[in-house]
Amino acid sequence: MNFTTVVSISKTEFPIDYQSKIVSFGSCFAENMATKFDYYKFQNSCNPFGILFHPVAIEKCITRAINLELFNENELFFNNESWHNFDIHSDLSNPDKESLLIEINDLLVATNKQISEASHIIITYGTSWVYRNKQTNKLVANCHKVPQNQFDKELLSVSDIEKSIQNTIKLIEKINPNCNLIFTISPVRHLKDGFVENQRSKANLISALHSIFDIQHSKNRYFPSYEIMMDELRDYRFYSQDLLHLNQVAINYIWERFVENYVSDEAISSMNEIESIQRDLSHRPFNPSSESYKKFQIQLDSKINNAKSKFPFMNF
Repeated sequence: MNFTTVVSISKTEFPIDYQSKIVSFGSCFAENMATKFDYYKFQNSCNPFGILFHPVAIEKCITRAINLELFNENELFFNNESWHNFDIHSDLSNPDKESLLIEINDLLVATNKQISEASHIIITYGTSWVYRNKQTNKLVANCHKVPQNQFDKELLSVSDIEKSIQNTIKLIEKINPNCNLIFTISPVRHLKDGFVENQRSKANLISALHSIFDIQHSKNRYFPSYEIMMDELRDYRFYSQDLLHLNQVAINYIWERFVENYVSDEAISSMNEIESIQRDLSHRPFNPSSESYKKFQIQLDSKINNAKSKFPFMNF
């Protein structure tokens, strides 16, 4: 007897391995997946400008990085004792204007290099709802707790999202035509917009992405993380306490579905070795001076050295 319906996923022809260089952009779910890549010691970077929720915000970030459009002080504003920029997350805000400018421009240059060298770029879209600054008439990535009356709330149309995704693909292909793009829709619920509004938002993202894939039969792929959550994990026990974000069980499950279809068999074997090291590193002995623990440490050092001999970029 089956108690769940399993989402069908086709294996990619361009799997991720330990030589791959992965760059991720997008919502908090992108960070969940990046944490997994970090745990298994892949060459991975995620959200250099912080969490970005909607397609236009991600497009603008990638555009600036690829074209090396450096930030200038006229694009910064002061609010709640810190300097901000509407295109980046509040995590990067800084009480010192010059420090902020130096940091985000250094990130811009680093991101340009990461995109140009990436073998795989993973983009996670979270919402179609956006906020437009009334003064500049521009969509923002983050409102930085500026009063809401300074923004108009809008829902990106399927057409708007299609254009943004197409622009993003063209920009990346401009400097890295061999890169593999993986798109997904965040399964995190944005219920502050409303139940119906959340569904409309996700529907527009899904419609736009699949419309592009129907036209462009390329190596770009869609990973159904949203569909896995909605169909395979249809239960509140897979959400965290706020009933919006995924709990660790759900994250682990979706990660497993990703790995079995997007990671090479050879890399999966190496992942098992890395997991063994990570478990050993988290071990806390009852008696650190015991002979058994000393032997344990020697074996652990041997495992780490063996991993580093195969993958010199790894740090434990």
